[in-house]
Amino acid sequence: MCQLCNLLSPPPLVVVIVVVVIVVIVVVVVIVVVIVVVVVVVVVVTVVAIVVVIVEIVVIVVLVVIVVLVVIVVIVVVVVIVVVVVVVVVVVLAAVVVVVVVY
Repeated sequence: MCQLCNLLSPPPLVVVIVVVVIVVIVVVVVIVVVIVVVVVVVVVVTVVAIVVVIVEIVVIVVLVVIVVLVVIVVIVVVVVIVVVVVVVVVVVLAAVVVVVVVY
């Protein structure tokens, strides 16, 4: 009967203190882990956002450079074509003038 009384009696103060300390430690560890996970997620999301912005800026710069180069090439081609046409016209006119003067 005394053993049953011992089982039903309130636990000694040491056991209560140990249980409370263990519970507090577990709660603190869980809170710290949650905070660390949140901080890591925020840092990763921020880094990814920065990388995306940098990539977008690089893509925009590359596209602008490509457009500028295409415009420059088109202008050079047009100028070359105009010069060739002018030279051909001048040569033809000169040939006509020479033929007219000779005859």
